[in-house]
Amino acid sequence: MARQITNSIAMVRPIAFYFNEETAANDFFQKNLGEKRDVVQAKALIEFDGFVDKLREKGITVNVIQDDDSVFYTPDSIFPNNWFVSLEDNKLVLCPMFAKDRRTERTKFLGSLVAAIGKDTLEIHDYTKYEAEGRYLEGTGAMILDRVNKKAYCCLSERADEGLFRQFCADFGFKPVPFHGFQTYREQRVPIYHTNVMMALGEKFAVVCLSAIDDEKERQAVVDELTESGKEILDVSEDEIDNFAGNEIELEGADGKRYTVMTHSTFNVLTDAQKAVIEKSSEILIGDVHTIETYGGGSVRCMISELY
Repeated sequence: MARQITNSIAMVRPIAFYFNEETAANDFFQKNLGEKRDVVQAKALIEFDGFVDKLREKGITVNVIQDDDSVFYTPDSIFPNNWFVSLEDNKLVLCPMFAKDRRTERTKFLGSLVAAIGKDTLEIHDYTKYEAEGRYLEGTGAMILDRVNKKAYCCLSERADEGLFRQFCADFGFKPVPFHGFQTYREQRVPIYHTNVMMALGEKFAVVCLSAIDDEKERQAVVDELTESGKEILDVSEDEIDNFAGNEIELEGADGKRYTVMTHSTFNVLTDAQKAVIEKSSEILIGDVHTIETYGGGSVRCMISELY
């Protein structure tokens, strides 16, 4: 039987984390405060290690993969959920990536990932050939998977090609729910680069910024699909997703207890009523990753790759 949440995750401990100019082309959550590289890396390590400890204290199995300083420079390795998707039935999907300096993450870490999954046989589906065509589908950053109801939600962008999204859904039996999401940046409406900064799914609830979906038909389609699947919708504002309210993830801890993982930035902007929706079925677990959010443009969910 399909499971929406898992107890086992992979995370990559960085060695060269910093502001990535290449990804900043369409990730408008990134900010470069101009600190020295070694300072940013040191702060990121403190945040990473503290976050891993918090997860493990709750009985969540965290497989930490250590980045290295080999010939491949990987400034965004801390966000591994973009280059692969782990599915049940021992399936692993390798995903095509927008930024060239991120593609080497697959080369660096695939062996360690396979070891962490721990399966004797693993069915690998390789979509990376589409990079040569300029078509990308960046894993569970680009797609929000309802694994139980077999639906996939996707905010289409430069990093989420509609054709590849529909191919993924056909290959693995998901109903595609594509839409266009926008954020206000420098007084203009610009595309949201990843679905998982504006949307998150738990077993019982869905966090989504409906106002980011400008097209009324697309917005209603998302609402209808979530409602049909029995999800209580927690509608967050654009200001709240600027504080990574969409970048949450629900995980399973010891004795099957559910934890919804979010950052301090998110916890501080959510109202008590919004938190209460989550707390009906899941305990909130807070990670402090401010430096990673600022320079990387991603938060706790981007740092976590589920293993099934």
